Amino acid sequence: MRNWRDYQLRAAHRLLAANPTLTYTGRPPEVLLAIPVLEIELDADGGVRRIVVLRRPGQAPETVQMAMDAVRRSAPFGDVRHLPRPWKFNEVFLFNDDRRFKPRTLEP
Repeated sequence: MRNWRDYQLRAAHRLLAANPTLTYTGRPPEVLLAIPVLEIELDADGGVRRIVVLRRPGQAPETVQMAMDAVRRSAPFGDVRHLPRPWKFNEVFLFNDDRRFKPRTLEP
């Protein structure tokens, strides 16, 4: 991974692979159930150091914890020592009515 964009794409794919029953890959619906946004801070090896909630949805607030748990299950995301600090990135979780998510990073 040459830059943070490459790293974030890899992390989004890891989110899908580590949470196959909680994710979807098709187009998001026109109206989403919830859109939590997380800032994910990493250790040098790509493990999760800290998660900060940047946006809590008013509807389906439980999706925040679901997204945080999915991130923790997906870690480590790979070594970040070669990337500029701070070692963190944001991810937007697009939850549908079935409470399954797609990382926004994977949307065209």
